[in-house]
Amino acid sequence: MSLLKSASIVSLLTLASRITGLIRELLIAAAFGASATTDAFNVAFRIPNLLRRLFAEGAFSQAFVPILAESRARNGEQATHDLVNAVGTVLFGALSIVCVLGVVGAPVLVWAMASGLKDSGGFDAAVVMTRWMFPYIGFMSLVALSAGILNTWSRFAVPAVTPVLLNMSTIGAAIFIAPLFRRHGIEPVYALAVGVMIGGVLQLAVQVPALLKIGMVPRVGVTLGAWRRARAHPGVGRILRQMAPAVLGVSVAQLSLLVNTQIASHLGAGAVSWLTYADRLMEFPTAMLGVALGVVLLPQLSRAQASGDTAKFSDLLDWGLRLVLLLALPSAVALLVFAKPLVAVLYHYGRFNPNDVHQTVLALSCYGVGLMGLIGVKVLAPGFYASQDIRTPVRIGITVLVITQCFNAVFVPFLAHAGLALSIGLGSLVNAGWLLTGLRKAGRYQPMAGWGVFSLRVLLATAVLGAGLWLAAEHIDWIGLRTQPMLRVGIMAACLIGAGLVYFGTLAASGLNLKQAIRR
Repeated sequence: MSLLKSASIVSLLTLASRITGLIRELLIAAAFGASATTDAFNVAFRIPNLLRRLFAEGAFSQAFVPILAESRARNGEQATHDLVNAVGTVLFGALSIVCVLGVVGAPVLVWAMASGLKDSGGFDAAVVMTRWMFPYIGFMSLVALSAGILNTWSRFAVPAVTPVLLNMSTIGAAIFIAPLFRRHGIEPVYALAVGVMIGGVLQLAVQVPALLKIGMVPRVGVTLGAWRRARAHPGVGRILRQMAPAVLGVSVAQLSLLVNTQIASHLGAGAVSWLTYADRLMEFPTAMLGVALGVVLLPQLSRAQASGDTAKFSDLLDWGLRLVLLLALPSAVALLVFAKPLVAVLYHYGRFNPNDVHQTVLALSCYGVGLMGLIGVKVLAPGFYASQDIRTPVRIGITVLVITQCFNAVFVPFLAHAGLALSIGLGSLVNAGWLLTGLRKAGRYQPMAGWGVFSLRVLLATAVLGAGLWLAAEHIDWIGLRTQPMLRVGIMAACLIGAGLVYFGTLAASGLNLKQAIRR
């Protein structure tokens, strides 16, 4: 399967995930608005999510996938299955302990994440929902193990589609379980926590048939003796040694998120939710482009590294970076100039009032400043991970964390919660630029010819797109059209489709062969 086809499949399935995710957020916004209870849910959900990104999808995947790809290329299927069994056993034992500790220590975790909830009245609710949802990290860590295996075997579809199950289960909980809780005197927002746990179970269950098809279902031992034998496997030792710096590297970004959530919790009720709603919209292009490219590139780069094919390694990175410029730059401009229509059409219903729209727009526009960096990091970082060089991104990430907090000190006093989003965006640009410089200095990436003309064409088309979207954003009463929701949706869809046609039409008129540009 070609890289473009693989990336397209992942991107389309990720689009389905993000659409259902937006429907989920729309229902939450309409039913609960931006309040202390929604802040409590967002903080509670963020705690297991933070740990999932830190240990499972982040550090674990970065260490596991390159070693798994190397084992498959050099040692064969049976030895690779033995490695999978050992890793699964060690992971299951560690997760069991972590989940118990998380449930017991929920009050401490909530205080560390968002102590400001004590002032807004959402602290106790956040503790309850954290305890309900903490086992979610166990399910998602095993999902990350399964996804790493399937992606290495170039089975990208199932891992990409699983987030849809989380969104659908949360939507179902909001529609069916929340009213039931309300009738029985239980805080309705707790239903969302139930939906998250159901989603975690479903995401793990759907991996099993795909793993059976390739004969790589992990055989997990649950006894102490089995755990010790698995821990003695040399491949497990290598993964753990690689995870140590990887945990530090991923924890840099998560520590930044932790600090930002803590700051936002002290900016008044609703601040955490405004950032969360903006983040969901920003994740649309980040996931469709950055995550899709990263998922596809890491196994391919690992294979090129294992076979010593430096030309292919550089070629893969060049292909990914061209797609970043081609697709992420217009997306960033759209978030900057078209933020109000996006937020109004998607969230401005029920209890989500015009002030909530305004505050979310501010955050989304600031996120848009750094979108190129956020997506670029997803392509550039695998260039280090595939070479089993995790220390370099770690050193860069630690420095960027310090820089981001300096940005916070400058922007938060003036922009409040939007200053947090701007700091993340600027920090990601610094991170991406630094990673790119590191890859070039190390000789792992050499840009192919034609970048100058290609960039000028993309810049011209993006300027035309931005001008059109700005005019639509400024000359249409998006707030006033709340009473005509279908008309508002239709106008926004027409604007976005028209902008896309104008963008790609301008590229074609400038002489860019789009098919050739996106084909590696």
